[in-house]
Amino acid sequence: MSEPPVSIAQYYHERTKYDPDTLASKSQQLDWSKQPIPFKEYKIGTVFDLKPYLRETADSGNGEWRRLSRLLLHTYGLTAKMSTPNGFHYLRSAPSAGGLYPAEVYLVSRGTPELPAGLYNYQSLHHSLVQFWDSQVWPELQAACFWHPALENTKLAVVVSAVFYRSAWRYQDRAYRRIFLDTGHLIGNLELAGSLSSYRPHLIGGFADEAVNDLFYFDSKIEGTIAIAALADLLEVDQNLPKARTALPSATQTDYPNIPDGELLPHLHRATQLKSDTSGSQGWKLSAEDEEREDKYNFPFCTKVSTFSSPIDWGKELEGLETTIKRRRSTRGYSGGNLNLEELLALLDFTYQHDHYIGQGLDGSPDFFDLSLIESFVAVSGVNGLEEGCYYYAPKAQELRQIRFKNFRRELHYLCLGQDLGRDAAAVLFHTADLKKAIAKYGDRAYRYLHMDAGYLGQRLNLAAIYLRLGVSGIGGFFDNLVNEVLGIPTDEAVIYITTLGRLRGN
Repeated sequence: MSEPPVSIAQYYHERTKYDPDTLASKSQQLDWSKQPIPFKEYKIGTVFDLKPYLRETADSGNGEWRRLSRLLLHTYGLTAKMSTPNGFHYLRSAPSAGGLYPAEVYLVSRGTPELPAGLYNYQSLHHSLVQFWDSQVWPELQAACFWHPALENTKLAVVVSAVFYRSAWRYQDRAYRRIFLDTGHLIGNLELAGSLSSYRPHLIGGFADEAVNDLFYFDSKIEGTIAIAALADLLEVDQNLPKARTALPSATQTDYPNIPDGELLPHLHRATQLKSDTSGSQGWKLSAEDEEREDKYNFPFCTKVSTFSSPIDWGKELEGLETTIKRRRSTRGYSGGNLNLEELLALLDFTYQHDHYIGQGLDGSPDFFDLSLIESFVAVSGVNGLEEGCYYYAPKAQELRQIRFKNFRRELHYLCLGQDLGRDAAAVLFHTADLKKAIAKYGDRAYRYLHMDAGYLGQRLNLAAIYLRLGVSGIGGFFDNLVNEVLGIPTDEAVIYITTLGRLRGN
């Protein structure tokens, strides 16, 4: 019996894999004169300066402005300014591959005392909002989101778009992966920043793409909507809402033309768009199946290590979390020293065991698109109290299950395209997904959800590591097929994202 044809998402994934035999021939010299500017400018609009509210206290008379200002700063605001030969390079609270920051953040207001109804762009360079459309558009947003229940009582929504060329300039067609990983980082920040500001984001991944693009006047060849979050104000009783489904399936495209290099990214983006509500009779209702999270692998006779850990203490009123978001940086090099087992367990605990943090004021059940599709493997090269090798992390059982016995430092250096981060890290965490299974559930749009969820988890790892004074850096470039072969990860698992963890130099 012949195999069914692969979908466009599977085809894209295969075509954009890095391979040691072809990587050099496909690499291109960057034209630095064409490096895109990672800031969008609006010539016309009403500007709301958010900077003064950062200095105000909680009992000031501008509580709503203060909360909104802090939410946006901790989600995607500037946190550092670095001098370069060509000017300045700005760092933000959310990491981005190559520092290219393809995402743009918008607000839709239904009309509040602070923000009149209309459309707003967050100007991270100036920490301000510019209202570029001052009419009521909430009903159009609801219709484009197929009447998601979270938009019934809320008055604000965050819309994240991507300016594709910002990433494609450097990463070409593979940029689509990085764009959604970067968006996942941003969404992870948004969820945690919501806890700092008494907002609860309700993610919406199923929407009519072109309807939202038209609402914001995007040229869809240049910029496209990536994710939406209804922003519930937890200080308003009627906005304390139950969870709902976040993801809808798209079509699965198996009949596609021969696509030349440089056209894969836009073709996949078009193929993963929605035009109508595909939820059927289920609607946005959250089923018991949607909430289930089962451990996929239980390898026979493998060594099992409990990962039960005391939760990270983020301090009074989450002061430690707020400080960490602002000072988060991607590590450029590790000392090669070992981590302690307790440190690795704390990182896993914060990343996956969300209900352990309810007592500190964090959401014990935050929105993901479908976390049941993401699996995690950890290659251990230097963790005191843990044997070297590759482990499957079982989040429900809270244990590491060893699948291969070996020190992989040399192989990790090679797999990560010769980056010293792979060699010198004490542990390397791999987020994977069964693409065939994911696409069977969500169509080709699953490719978006998988990368955003992996980026979301990666950002939680980032923040936990920085808070514990460890090094951490995500890697989106690797020899895809060799990862499974070398580490013993089942071949059905496509590697989506890698996060390296280690001891900082000088520590």
